[in-house]
Amino acid sequence: MTDDRPERRRDAEATRRALIDAATALFTERGYERTTVRDIAARAGFNQALLFRYFGSKKALFSEVVARQGWQQVRDTPPERLLEVALRGLLAPGDGPRDRTLEVYLRSTGTGEARSETRRLLGREYTSVLATLTDADDAELRSDLILAWLLGIGLTRTVIGKDPIASADPDDICRLMLHASRTLLEKLPDDGSA
Repeated sequence: MTDDRPERRRDAEATRRALIDAATALFTERGYERTTVRDIAARAGFNQALLFRYFGSKKALFSEVVARQGWQQVRDTPPERLLEVALRGLLAPGDGPRDRTLEVYLRSTGTGEARSETRRLLGREYTSVLATLTDADDAELRSDLILAWLLGIGLTRTVIGKDPIASADPDDICRLMLHASRTLLEKLPDDGSA
């Protein structure tokens, strides 16, 4: 008799990843409220009972989506590059590979069930890292202002689609925002382009 537990574990991990990937795509396309558990399970190729088995609820799955992407971005990005990486991920064309953490947040913010969990998971991670880029006593406030500005740009471009931000070149937006952000985060590197 052979022990098949490792094989089952790999299948469980693959199932979790497939459900998270499907949820990420649907939350990005539709937002939290308009995405159903049935739709997520169908896109992943599983029964919705399996989604409940692994995550317990749509809210828990949503938190997992935001947490996975946000923590990975924070963990893998040097603090002085986090703002630019997050901004470029938000500004990237919809059909290419990109980090969708902030877009999921933007399309789902304001919804009752998802709002507080999203704010806790995303806000704390990003602002704590951005706060390391200043020696000012109000570092947390400064980093929260930067995050609010970043989300406002994303909202205007991605959700509302208001020009000139919606049609602006991502390089131009990054150049201007990073230049202005150096006022609040003095350890943000100067790329010399502004």
